[in-house]
Amino acid sequence: MSNSSKTPLLDAAPTPDLLRKLKPEQLRQFADELRTETIDAVSVTGGHFGAGLGVVELTTALHYVFNTPADRIIWDVGHQAYPHKILTGRRDRIRTLRTGGGLSGFTKRAESEYDPFGAAHSSTSISAGLGMAVARDLTGGKNNVIAVIGDGSMSAGMAYEAMNNAGAMHSRLIVILNDNDMSIAPPVGAMSAYLARLLSSQTYASAREVLKNLAHKLPKFFEDRALRAEEYARGMVTGGTLFEELGFFYVGPIDGHNLDHLLPVLQNVRDAETGPILVHVVTQKGKGYGPAEAAADKYHAVAKFDVATGTQAKAKSNAPAYTNVFGQSLIKEAQKDDKIVAITAAMPGGTGVDMFAKVFPERTFDVGIAEQHAVTFAAGLATEGFKPFCAIYSTFLQRGYDQVVHDVAIQHLPVRFAIDRAGLVGADGPTHAGSFDNAYLGCLPGFVIMAAADEADLVHMVATQVAIDDAPSALRYPRGEGRGVDMPEVGVPLPIGKGRIMRQGSKVALLSFGARLGECLKAADELDTHGLSTTVADARFMKPLDLDMILKLAREHDVLITIEEGSIGGFGTHVLQALADHGALDGRVRVRNLVLPDTYIDHDSPAAMYAQAGLDAKGIVAKVFEALGKDKASETVKLA
Repeated sequence: MSNSSKTPLLDAAPTPDLLRKLKPEQLRQFADELRTETIDAVSVTGGHFGAGLGVVELTTALHYVFNTPADRIIWDVGHQAYPHKILTGRRDRIRTLRTGGGLSGFTKRAESEYDPFGAAHSSTSISAGLGMAVARDLTGGKNNVIAVIGDGSMSAGMAYEAMNNAGAMHSRLIVILNDNDMSIAPPVGAMSAYLARLLSSQTYASAREVLKNLAHKLPKFFEDRALRAEEYARGMVTGGTLFEELGFFYVGPIDGHNLDHLLPVLQNVRDAETGPILVHVVTQKGKGYGPAEAAADKYHAVAKFDVATGTQAKAKSNAPAYTNVFGQSLIKEAQKDDKIVAITAAMPGGTGVDMFAKVFPERTFDVGIAEQHAVTFAAGLATEGFKPFCAIYSTFLQRGYDQVVHDVAIQHLPVRFAIDRAGLVGADGPTHAGSFDNAYLGCLPGFVIMAAADEADLVHMVATQVAIDDAPSALRYPRGEGRGVDMPEVGVPLPIGKGRIMRQGSKVALLSFGARLGECLKAADELDTHGLSTTVADARFMKPLDLDMILKLAREHDVLITIEEGSIGGFGTHVLQALADHGALDGRVRVRNLVLPDTYIDHDSPAAMYAQAGLDAKGIVAKVFEALGKDKASETVKLA
């Protein structure tokens, strides 16, 4: 295509309806400008990067060929949706991405009519798309529904469940398989592009149906062999036998960066009258930005960076990240115990399991985006005497909850869950917040549940999990850096169900579970200045509770506040239940629970989100004064 036009096309076509007024030969320039804008915007905001660069041409072609937003485009996961956001009237806000009050890092229904489905967890697009397609058919609509799913997301069983259902229903649904790792397809070129155009055409589809109908009229022996020959011929040429077996008409593979290939295929698919269609598009993650193309992870997710060099901004703190502390601690434990194995569900870098894999590759298992399988796989290992550490983000562990209950908890199997991203996670927002694991694990009998107050505590808790051989256990810890405390050389198993007193007072007791301990200590300093002698306790364990410590706190203080980075129904609820069971709520103590509010908190900096939740030092002090019935609750709290 020619790039002869000198007029900026991105300015002239800020929305898809205006994009569709451009000539096909102008789209190459438009895509180049869209890629440049994406690079510049993410250099300012940080965020998911490589996947979006890989779908610039695909995004352009989809919005050019299809009549969005009447035609629905569902971007699986949402990592790849930044160019889509720029193209759909949000360019003027794209540099607010993932900041307080700004654009979400994922597709979001409340943000734009061009986002028909919110997608942050993977592998949901085909199911949602099928629902939209059936709704269209029930109401007599004619619009198209297109689900764009990455090949990584195809490792989740949900995608195949949806495809199996769609194939059986024969609904008109288009699935774009964005193969950005060359993991499925052979190299693509002119021949495969020609075949894709041929196979997607109505002429071929009609001819194929004619041949099938003819085969059905043959004697059974010949019919079976005719249909099998046609299937194998297509499979040998295109590699699409699996998708055909699921009931999809397979087209591809095609070069996802070549608009001359993309446009005619998408037009054919748009106009086809067949059932579900899968278009296999091969793209390059990080395409068009040298540093991303050269990086091993293709700059999947980045901090703010310098466009000229690709150098990313580094955090100023010297405190270690919790994720790294977990990875290093697990390595040290595994050096002493050859039964320790590590499992991750497509997040080796995000969980620290990649560090473990470098030292113990044969004891590391990345099962893909398959949390259900990961949990039961770990359970199977545990039955044979191994010590599996199943490292999954809190928000992703929700996807494997049935397996946690039935395959692990009921069987009392010692699977060790390492739950990263506990609590609020900042820029990724509510879809990635670890809000609910205290509640959804706390209700399961026999679980040992602990939370690290700091990075040193995390080291000891990893050692504690290694030592627990008769029950499932969960260790939760936040995203980001620790408090900069002194680190132990080795982890020492903690007494199960025992907390610790960090400072002693007489009037107010702050009982922390998890990484809000630092804010509790700050709040105690402030309360002391108001004459409120304050005890700070670190519960360490939610199950089993340190009942002796909790009852003592209730007996000896006027106010007892529990603090946790989790929802209603978690640690505080367990404390209240224990106090009620032992008649400890009948005395003078006033008990309050500080938890995440009963709402979804939008993305912002973690500090701003915790302030909004009332889980910072200021919020803790305010809750104490509220419990005491004093006016200080409405005053500005002065903190150092």
